Amino acid sequence: MNELGKVLTESILDFDEDDVLENIKKMKAAGINSLEIMEICKDAMDKIGKMFNEKEIFLTELIMSGELLTSVMQELGLTESSMKANGGASKGKILIGTVESDVHDIGKNIIKSLLISEGYEIIDIGVDVPVSKFVEEVKNHKPLVVAMSGLLTIAYDSMKKTIEAFEKEGIRKEFKVIVGGGSTDQKVADHAGADDYGVNAVDGVEKINKWLK
Repeated sequence: MNELGKVLTESILDFDEDDVLENIKKMKAAGINSLEIMEICKDAMDKIGKMFNEKEIFLTELIMSGELLTSVMQELGLTESSMKANGGASKGKILIGTVESDVHDIGKNIIKSLLISEGYEIIDIGVDVPVSKFVEEVKNHKPLVVAMSGLLTIAYDSMKKTIEAFEKEGIRKEFKVIVGGGSTDQKVADHAGADDYGVNAVDGVEKINKWLK
C-alpha cells in the first residue's frame, strides 16, 4: 500500500468523513482507480469489524462505519444506480435481508455496499423479513445467492425456518445461502442448513466471490 493508501486507512479508522473524502479525491487525482481505492476501504472496514468483535470499539462506531462506507461509494461512483448508469454489467443477483424477529441492518448494509462495489445486483428486502417473504422474493428474482443477516440469537431459528421453506418449495438447490451477523459461526450455519457463514462483511464477500467467479 502506498503512502496515500495508508493515510486513507488512518482517516477511516478515525471515522473522519471529511478527511476520508478529501484523501479519496487526492488518490483519484493521482490516477488511482476507484476499485483500487475501494479495496483499501474494504481492508479498513475489515479492521473495524475485528475491532468491534474484540470490543475495541462500540456499536456507535460500527454504525458510523456503515454510513462512512456509503459516502465513500457515492464519492467513487460505486453505488448500484451509478454503476448501472455507467453501463456496468452485473455479475449476478444476490438477495439479502435480515431474518424475522431481528431488525438490525448495520451488517446487512455494510456487506450490501461491498457487494455492489464488486459489481453484483443486490435485492435488499429489508429487516424482520418473514419466511414467506423470503420465499416470494427468491421466486420473483431468482438470485444466485441468498444472504441472511441476524444479530440476535433468536435469528438463528428464523434462518433455519427460512431455509426449510426453500427446501419445501423445491427451490433450495437453485442458489447458495450464506448467513452472518453477531456471533454467527459454523455451528449456526449447520443449524440453519446454510452453505456457509461470514465471519464479517469482507469474509462474506470473499466467500460469495469464490462461489460466483
